[in-house]
Amino acid sequence: MTDTPPPFEPTEPTASETGWRVRILDLSGGAEEGIVEDIGGFLDLAHANAFARAYVRDSIERCRVAGAAPREVLQAWMSFGEDAEILDAGDDGWRSANELDDFTAHAATPMERDWRTIDPRRMVEDDEDETPE
Repeated sequence: MTDTPPPFEPTEPTASETGWRVRILDLSGGAEEGIVEDIGGFLDLAHANAFARAYVRDSIERCRVAGAAPREVLQAWMSFGEDAEILDAGDDGWRSANELDDFTAHAATPMERDWRTIDPRRMVEDDEDETPE
């Protein structure tokens, strides 16, 4: 009797193999299936979670008007804002629903809503700065 390996079965790549992706969702219904874009290139799940959180925080602040009650801010965001979700992260992925009450009740600081500084599309590769010898 010989030990033969099981036949090769192709599987879908996991997020750890392809990199984490954040999906931006248009809550106003203006995009096909609500999807604006999928953003990749995150260093790890913590990076993807931080980006999604800051992106949604900024979206909520763009929907906030002076003097609006938290419920009004939430209604405006659900009508005109953008949500974010981490694809294939399961329970480890950040979810806006867990923080909406706090986000709508308290205005964000500029740092809390600055998703641009952690946007992987803006990250520069180290080897781009190196000059050939």
